[in-house]
Amino acid sequence: MEDKEERREQIRENYSQVALKGSGGCCCSPGCCSSNSTYDVNATTKNLGYSEADLQNMPDQANMGLGCGNPIAIALPQEGDIVLDLGSGGGFDCFLARRQVGDSGYVIGVDMTP
Repeated sequence: MEDKEERREQIRENYSQVALKGSGGCCCSPGCCSSNSTYDVNATTKNLGYSEADLQNMPDQANMGLGCGNPIAIALPQEGDIVLDLGSGGGFDCFLARRQVGDSGYVIGVDMTP
């Protein structure tokens, strides 16, 4: 059986490579970590329930196609809320949550990769 730290480091390395190479799709996407050059990150994101408005004004590479759902639509953060995004990756959901919590709220993104 593999050591837990070894496994954690393999996962960390895999996600780091996705971040370094740019949006390529991984996790729950149909192109799961493949070299499929026709993979459309924005189309997959929309299939998860995000809107075109969610995709607008997003920093480059924030949407890496690594998501498996739309937690913002489920949690519905409100003005003044504190949001903790575990496994935040490029921060896509953090940027969306920031729009909802406003100046009186906080959004904290925690990821296992540098």
